[in-house]
Amino acid sequence: MALVVKKFGGTSVGSIDRIKKVADHAARARAGGSDLVIVVSAMAGETNRLFALASELSEAPDVRENDALVATGEQVSAALLAIRLNAIGYPAISFLAHQMPVQTDANHGRARIKSIGCDRVRAALGAGRIVVIAGYQGLDEHGDITTLGRGASDLTAVAMAAALKASACEIFTDVDGVYTADPNICPKARKLKRISYDEMLEMAGLGAKVLQLRSVELARRFNVPLVVRSSFNEEIEGTWVGHEDQSMEDVLVSGVALDQNQSKITLTGVEDVPGLAARIFGPIAGAGIVVDMIIQNASADGRTDLTFTVARGDLRAALDLVKTMANEIRARGVRHEEQVAKVSVVGIGMRSHAGVAAKMFQVLANERINIEMIATSEIKVSVVVNSKYGELAMRALHDALVDDKPEAGGAQTF
Repeated sequence: MALVVKKFGGTSVGSIDRIKKVADHAARARAGGSDLVIVVSAMAGETNRLFALASELSEAPDVRENDALVATGEQVSAALLAIRLNAIGYPAISFLAHQMPVQTDANHGRARIKSIGCDRVRAALGAGRIVVIAGYQGLDEHGDITTLGRGASDLTAVAMAAALKASACEIFTDVDGVYTADPNICPKARKLKRISYDEMLEMAGLGAKVLQLRSVELARRFNVPLVVRSSFNEEIEGTWVGHEDQSMEDVLVSGVALDQNQSKITLTGVEDVPGLAARIFGPIAGAGIVVDMIIQNASADGRTDLTFTVARGDLRAALDLVKTMANEIRARGVRHEEQVAKVSVVGIGMRSHAGVAAKMFQVLANERINIEMIATSEIKVSVVVNSKYGELAMRALHDALVDDKPEAGGAQTF
């Protein structure tokens, strides 16, 4: 039998009726001859509710206890689905992270998977059971519960598929695939049949929320075929994520992403000497804050301005560190902009074609949108703009750069 890992997100298991529908789907797949491992998230809204309860008791809840609390959401979903499957005649068993185990480091709230024990899972599959696994959670070396980060049930599913050498990992969510842009912002956005790991990594890292970034990294590393599908309409073909092929390179720009959860910090009048960047960004990295885009402008008097972006939720912590450092290095000042937007165009065809950046800049100029920062990679060009122009920039770039023709029948192009 083919082994398939299926992951169902919070909206997919958001009510008893939805859990029944997931059980019916699993029953059909099992009757069709597949061995099944199902990874579930907490019911929609449950994780936020648990975080809110903790916040009512403490302004800064202990991270260990926070993980012990919020991991219960997935435990509930897994048990309920297993109960339903058993009730309709399909033997099932649920497993939590400590029962397998899913070993992680001790970085509570953002733990990284180190290993997965699959003996109990394989034994249950061998006995003809459907295995239901609580996503998002792990176990550190001290035996304490950890969580893998928001949206990380995707990561659990991909890790299970890699460990078990599954034929595919299907991610069921409230959208029916990966689109060339957010269809809520770009009416002309279209669903893709196929996207490469590299493109999906860029899209996920740039704000597209269809797949969690670390899950795509893991899938690429272990060659796990991914498919994103709708849990509300099984008739719709999803989007496959895998290795690129030659036909993908024929498409210059594959998609446009918008991240409106960005803030910008500028250190002004810093002495331009070796080791400056290390002194500034070392403490920031030590605090677990991810820096995104960076630009440095040297001036004639031997001073430089250094500007970088962070996630908006990390702004206050980053500012505190930068202001302390500014005093130590005798910077002239610190400025920040709490709300900026990052707009990016992505496509593996950009590796072998020139002119995308120039056209992108012209499109934004035509819309009278000022560019504040620019960053590029082989398959991506990103710009930071004022947050109020983010959606306008996304629509304009999508209309100008993304081919709006439907994909050719049968061709696996992006």
